[in-house]
Amino acid sequence: MRVIAGSARRIQLKTIEGLDTRPTTDRIKETLFNMIQDRLIRSRFLDCFAGSGAIGIEALSRGASQAVFIEHNQKAAECIRENLAKTRLEENALVIKRDALAGLRSLEEKGYCFDIIFMDPPYDHQWEKKVLACLADSKLVSNETLIIVEASLKTDLSYWEEAGFEIIRCKNYKTNKHVFLQAQKRDA
Repeated sequence: MRVIAGSARRIQLKTIEGLDTRPTTDRIKETLFNMIQDRLIRSRFLDCFAGSGAIGIEALSRGASQAVFIEHNQKAAECIRENLAKTRLEENALVIKRDALAGLRSLEEKGYCFDIIFMDPPYDHQWEKKVLACLADSKLVSNETLIIVEASLKTDLSYWEEAGFEIIRCKNYKTNKHVFLQAQKRDA
């Protein structure tokens, strides 16, 4: 696995051994970033369920001004820190070693708001539903925030509108999909 484009282009990234993480393939990562490139420059990017940190690191490499990584697994959090050091992108990064919901609450208390939120939770455990419920009335999300969920093809999408989000795009791959969401318009 490597950084595909930008300042850290071609740098190989470390992943942890075992089945605790499921890195996004380079091909899917490239497709994803081609779709969001126009929104990426100077963005504040959140990589939730970050694993090796490859998605947030790609965002930084391509021009995001800041990336925050939330990862509960200690070995994965250490891996993110090592990858940030290797790519020399640690200055604009924050790694939070907590579960996703606790990490989101902590960021909200600190006044963060993100332009892009990416989450790649363990498939078929309804973590995306829990995170979206947490984000529904959160100050982490504005009307312009783009939320991208990586999920299995069989993940149910029907509740997302009820949670206050609208699907603006869905990209299916062989084994998974990216769902692009935005908050339904809120009062400023």
